[in-house]
Amino acid sequence: MNSSAAIHIVSPDEFDRGTAQTPGSERRAAITPALGIASAMWGGVFEVEPGKRTGIHHHGEQETIAYVLSGICEVRWGAKGESVARAKAGDFIHVPAFLPHREINPSKLKPFRWIVVRSTATPIVVNLPNDTWS
Repeated sequence: MNSSAAIHIVSPDEFDRGTAQTPGSERRAAITPALGIASAMWGGVFEVEPGKRTGIHHHGEQETIAYVLSGICEVRWGAKGESVARAKAGDFIHVPAFLPHREINPSKLKPFRWIVVRSTATPIVVNLPNDTWS
């Protein structure tokens, strides 16, 4: 057992808003080296406001697992963004490494919020040009 190991509790007012971002959304880091937490993984929250969509992006070598905390989201991916799936509160989402995708909030009234865990300690966000799927 590691005698220097400790449990960390990170409250919402402590989340790091300085984490990597994609236009149209907001990520807030909770489990990250920037908050003094040494971990092999990254964890945080992700939100898209009503009627908004993210830019097209991928997460490099990272795999992403997300739990939809609230709202409904549409996720698009594929060579031209032709594949689509909808997720609602209570669903889990798996995004493979290097897969270009975008999230869309079809609601005009409510944001959607995810709890996100990534497979490396520092988030990787590669924002792609808007015409990637043209």
